[in-house]
Amino acid sequence: MTDHRRTRVAVVFGGRSSEHAISCATAAGVLRAIDRHRYEVLPIGISPTGEWVQAVDDPDVWSLAAGYVPEVPGPTPDGGGHVVLPLGEQRRDLVVLGADGAARTLGSVDVVFPLLHGPFGEDGTLQGLLELVGVPYVGSGVFASAAGMDKHYMKVVLAAHGLPVGPYTVITAREWRRSPHVCLQRIEVLGSPVFVKPARAGSSFGITRVADATDAEALTAAIATAHRFDPKIVVEAGIVGREIECAVLAGRGDEPPRTALPGEIVVADPSRPFYDFESKYIHTSGVQLACPADLPEEALARVREMAARTFDAFGGEGLSRVDFFYTPDGQLIVNEINTMPGFTPYSMYPLMWQRSGLEYPELIDELIQLALDRPTGLR
Repeated sequence: MTDHRRTRVAVVFGGRSSEHAISCATAAGVLRAIDRHRYEVLPIGISPTGEWVQAVDDPDVWSLAAGYVPEVPGPTPDGGGHVVLPLGEQRRDLVVLGADGAARTLGSVDVVFPLLHGPFGEDGTLQGLLELVGVPYVGSGVFASAAGMDKHYMKVVLAAHGLPVGPYTVITAREWRRSPHVCLQRIEVLGSPVFVKPARAGSSFGITRVADATDAEALTAAIATAHRFDPKIVVEAGIVGREIECAVLAGRGDEPPRTALPGEIVVADPSRPFYDFESKYIHTSGVQLACPADLPEEALARVREMAARTFDAFGGEGLSRVDFFYTPDGQLIVNEINTMPGFTPYSMYPLMWQRSGLEYPELIDELIQLALDRPTGLR
């Protein structure tokens, strides 16, 4: 740790993915709640085109609001923005370049809090950069981040560890170009309905529910929608069941992962066919979190045990949210792991911890301390 009085935290957000605005909103929550007496905060934004800039330290600028979608601006010719180079001479230094090309240092950072969602940030790319320069960071490492981002390999890891997953098929861009009829036949075997998803996107972007798995026209349109976000597609069989979520927090030292009381997403708005992007971020009044979920005690215990197993299967670190389907006959099926879940004060991950006795500012503090206690490199 450097010799300044407060721990210096670089909060990195924005990014090149379709979840740019969600990342900004997540950063707004952290900037508003982090303990400024304990931490010196350096906000770093990544624009939609990939430039790193020194961002405004104002949560209101980065919050989602009616009619306003936040976006990190790129550098401007008049010096209105600065490119931030994440590699300084001292490895932990951040260096900015002004419009005139002059360089100045922002000094070193003790830990990075990467609040990026989606590809080019949540998927191991940023984690790999931070490993290269030896800077501690919040959250999972390269492999867990990459595998957790890719719904295809996520299911491979889950199944290899004996965790139940639903029926699915993967369609690569090459397969779809060469043999679309074969791909459609594989989908038909899954039964109806099916969910067509980009393999490496989040926040429900690009997901379509197709009621009839034999409807080639509807499936083709759904695949085209998913292709706007990812050339690789995952098609999942629809599962009848309740959506249950469980927040996981890494243990200190060699202690096992901690789990919060499981919660249930209740979509009360009948116009929403499933828990989609609009339900999560726009028409939120039609969505409620029941925590603890209204399940038998035995089922709640199984959710927490399986969430911890899932976290360990990926070598998870810091935080994750594990999502399940709870079927009418009492089965639990793992839907996915999210290694950087939404993290605004109103997101499901911190809300579950709040209902379990850990408030949002304390959760931020715990995640930073976990990152500082963990070495970079092989571990």
